[in-house]
Amino acid sequence: MKTLYLFLIVCTTILSCNKAEKQNNIKTEKPNVILVITDDQGYGDIGIHGNNVIKTPNIDGFYKESYHLTDFHVNPTCAPTRAGLMTGRYANSTGVWHTVGGWSLLREQEKTMANMFSENGYATGAFGKWHMGDNYPFRAHDRGFQETVMHYGGGAQQTPDYWDNDYFDDTYFKNGKPTPYKGYCTDVFFKEAINFIKDRKDQPFFCYISTNAPHGPYNVPLEYYNMYKDLPNDVLTDTQKRFYGMITNVDDNFGKLRHTLKELNIADNTILIFMTDNGTAAGYNNSKGKVTGFNSGMRGKKGSEYEGGHRVPFFIHWKNGNISKLKDINQLTAQIDILPTLAELCNINLPKNHKPIDGQSLVSIFENNDNFGNRMLITDSQRVQEPVKWKNCSVMQNKWRLVNGKELYDVEKDQGQSTNIAKEHPEQVRKMRAFYDAWWTKTSVDFDKPIFFKIGNPNENPVTLTAHDVHSSKDDYVWNQIKIRNGNVGSGYWTLEIQEEADYEISLRRYPIESNLPINQTIPEVTTEEVKGLQFNIPKGKNLEYTKASIQFENAFSKQAEVIAGAESVNFNTHLKAGKTKFRAHFMNQENEQNIAFYVYINKL
Repeated sequence: MKTLYLFLIVCTTILSCNKAEKQNNIKTEKPNVILVITDDQGYGDIGIHGNNVIKTPNIDGFYKESYHLTDFHVNPTCAPTRAGLMTGRYANSTGVWHTVGGWSLLREQEKTMANMFSENGYATGAFGKWHMGDNYPFRAHDRGFQETVMHYGGGAQQTPDYWDNDYFDDTYFKNGKPTPYKGYCTDVFFKEAINFIKDRKDQPFFCYISTNAPHGPYNVPLEYYNMYKDLPNDVLTDTQKRFYGMITNVDDNFGKLRHTLKELNIADNTILIFMTDNGTAAGYNNSKGKVTGFNSGMRGKKGSEYEGGHRVPFFIHWKNGNISKLKDINQLTAQIDILPTLAELCNINLPKNHKPIDGQSLVSIFENNDNFGNRMLITDSQRVQEPVKWKNCSVMQNKWRLVNGKELYDVEKDQGQSTNIAKEHPEQVRKMRAFYDAWWTKTSVDFDKPIFFKIGNPNENPVTLTAHDVHSSKDDYVWNQIKIRNGNVGSGYWTLEIQEEADYEISLRRYPIESNLPINQTIPEVTTEEVKGLQFNIPKGKNLEYTKASIQFENAFSKQAEVIAGAESVNFNTHLKAGKTKFRAHFMNQENEQNIAFYVYINKL
């Protein structure tokens, strides 16, 4: 009897140890991380948030198994949100406060979330949109991502992107090399991400899926447009039907992603995040009191300093980390919190040589419902060459919102921000203005320091410069390919760092090299191809009849040459000394009217 009793004790001890070891392994094994971020989808563009028209069953289902940051904020536009997300720092500090104009390039000294994961033994991949630079050393595959499939610029069909991309059967950049793909853009990016996950399922990975959908142009597969086409126009406009169709396509792909994780038996130890990058671009419209779409009662859309411009969804699920049930977290949070949160959840170090982060880990909120108390956060939308103090900004504390330094709202009582109560609460205004003053002093330190394209560097030769990234005082950026077809007039300069004194060939083009189009070619109208999907027609291009071209290096020299009939480029061979400079490149017509060269290729010979 005594022997049997001892035997039972030993067995119980062994079982307890095995159970403890299993639980310990769950906590210590590095989780995979997948971060899905969509482009221009607002808080109200999801069914579970009260939108009774849009079809998002997979995201709605995910919501029921996840924690939700209900008061989560980003920047009101694309590139700044991504800069804050990737670095954990306020975007203005990183050199990214615009979407074009040379200020969407993440300063090379900044470290990213991908650096953090790769330095800690993770495989890293990025698929879709980057929007923080398309040249070395700013590209995703220069910033810690080991595998990338991306469009360039802020969206497919923008100036830096491969010529004639239209969301269907496009050419994207695989680790920087143009590569053709079959299928609709969102389907391609999710498929490539899933292939990456399958290949790395036996090691920890970080997968960043950053769709260009539902960003315009609102080209959409017909089957998704048809889900909404019969709705009356007083419910959804035609543009909104396209926009919603693009979101439902994202939702279907999100469902396929979740199915794949379960199939591979890695779903339980994968941190999966769904979020968006700013307020809705097209999901809500209020024209003279006629409302279509849904914005969850908020004021403002994409680009706005009001709540609808920057409050977005954030859902997170991790079964092995006990983040797998429906739970609202109502404290004030932002995208700058995600990098330190993932570092703590994954038990890994922040990136080496990382600058001080502005965000804070949310793990204590997840685990213990800790309270951040009277924390303040700031978001703003600059979209200018040099940021302006108090421009399009919101200072946030709990449910207080100080907009543009003058308007105070309590969004708990006034979600639509219709009643300015600044006069009734002067002390609250004073405190929030003081916080902004300190924030401005901190973030504005490097505003006057240019970010330079590297010329003559072996990591990228030749270098492609586009009109998307010029510095212009006129706000006349030729940032997409339709503007190029139309011959829009642009101005400005690029900031270059010539890294090696050498002979260079500089080629000026109206159209990119892959187009094989002559400078003065007029492009015919492009019409909808229903076999691909529903697309906006592209109007006939404009005949510009350029006769001359010129280049100018500030404080150095300038050169001019004729445009030869039928030529695709005007080429200049020149010797460049090492150093930093402002560079201008123009075409001129017979009246000597200038226009910026939309594409410039600089090749070290």
